[in-house]
Amino acid sequence: MEELVRIVSAADGEIVGRTRLQKTAFLLELAGLGSGYEFKYKHYGPFSEELASAVDLAPLLFDFHEDQKRSGWGGTYSVFTSDAAYEGDEADPYKQLVSVAKRANPIALELAATAAYLASVGDDDPWGETERRKPEKAVGGKLEQAKELYGRFKKLQLPEALPDI
Repeated sequence: MEELVRIVSAADGEIVGRTRLQKTAFLLELAGLGSGYEFKYKHYGPFSEELASAVDLAPLLFDFHEDQKRSGWGGTYSVFTSDAAYEGDEADPYKQLVSVAKRANPIALELAATAAYLASVGDDDPWGETERRKPEKAVGGKLEQAKELYGRFKKLQLPEALPDI
């Protein structure tokens, strides 16, 4: 659960969206920077039940807050905040990965994390499979944005290289 506080503090105190939090945590795991969350494929890509449960418990134990906001279309989304100071600098690979994920288009992040997940489990065509699984999200240049985003993640100096896809 402390990992949640670390992710949010590395994002300058705020992460918007449960999907963004899940995908960021997944990429940290894949890069060798996570804390051991296990991920499986769900509708929105890599998903950790353990992380989802930690989100519910963390506000009781740590400086971690979730605020539900109403979206323009009537649904809700989460804004996660923490006032905890990040114990690293701007050159820290953890901070860099979280910063790239925080600024990314959420659909591009979901697509990039999905392709990375599929590659990590041995799929021979992770981008093609991502497009097949998420045809409604891979349109309008979003898949190309996801590939460019993944390229930015690949350029980071990470303990474990992300899969080549």
